[in-house]
Amino acid sequence: MAGRGDPPEGTAPDPGGGDDEYRSVVFDESFVRAARLQEFSAEERMGEPSQAVRSRAVHERRSGSGQAVLLVLLILLAFGTAIYLGVRNPYQPPIDQRAEPLRITMVPLAPKGPVPGGEPAQLLARSPAAEYREGASGINLPRTGRTSHFSESQVLTALTIAKDYLVATSLEPDVLTGETVRPARLLIDPDQLEQFDRSVEAPLDDGLHAVSGWLVRFDPAEVTLADPTPRVQGTLRFAETTTDMLEVTADHTFTYALRPATSGAGPVGQASLFTVHREIHFRFDREDLRMHRAELLTSTVQAGPQACGDDTSGSLRPLRAGERASGSDGGEPAVTDPYATGRPAASPLCGTLDPSAQPSL
Repeated sequence: MAGRGDPPEGTAPDPGGGDDEYRSVVFDESFVRAARLQEFSAEERMGEPSQAVRSRAVHERRSGSGQAVLLVLLILLAFGTAIYLGVRNPYQPPIDQRAEPLRITMVPLAPKGPVPGGEPAQLLARSPAAEYREGASGINLPRTGRTSHFSESQVLTALTIAKDYLVATSLEPDVLTGETVRPARLLIDPDQLEQFDRSVEAPLDDGLHAVSGWLVRFDPAEVTLADPTPRVQGTLRFAETTTDMLEVTADHTFTYALRPATSGAGPVGQASLFTVHREIHFRFDREDLRMHRAELLTSTVQAGPQACGDDTSGSLRPLRAGERASGSDGGEPAVTDPYATGRPAASPLCGTLDPSAQPSL
């Protein structure tokens, strides 16, 4: 009878004579426990020799030391670049140069005969100012362009500031009548404000402190404006003088129609013409352009008709219709035409007003 664990047909006979052919490959429990599993890398599976297991600690140490070396190299490179740029960079910041004092030349122009009088429109029509434009429209900006170190917009800004100054000091009615100087003061370099204020408060004929070198002003006790719009003609020119400086030259003639403020010599109420030729030399650095202000270098003024002996360091002193300049008939001073273009011929004392510069009778 078959055993409980045997098959029903009984135990199969051993074909090998009773020896198990697989007995030699059976592993006991101690061998299995002692076995170490090792997973090969892809390179090893491809036949390339390499470590089966990579050491993470070694890799991290190598990576950390490499990053530290790279960081040190970057710091050294940045430090060396900073030193190189500081030593070899050709750009140098502009020197903070203070504005120079304005140099003023004032030349009164005395007529040879009596001053012509009449109505403003008639006088202007018979004078060289007949073709001049009215007010600010007579101050035209030239065609602009860039210079070596200043852009076209910077050049345009310099020309615009120069025009604004001419309008504020030659055409503003309240400035002409002496009521205010604020429009002019706002456009002047701060370094020159002390000189300007002294010229206004205590004018002197010393070449530095004549208010007529800064602006056109008439004594309201003597004359009033017969026409509120002066006639103007002239030119503006620009040039780069240094890498940090632009200069603008304004050369303009202004013609004013005036009336006596009180009855005096000559027909009462008759108007007369008064002509002022101004050449002003402006200078601008980049800070001036940014702040919309100007430094005035020189101002040359020829104005008439007025007597040579009058003090014109403060208000201008126009001769009114019918008046004469005493001692001017001799013609000793050089004849000067304030309507002539180009740089005015400066005289240290006085000039004779060219008869052609006055209205024809």
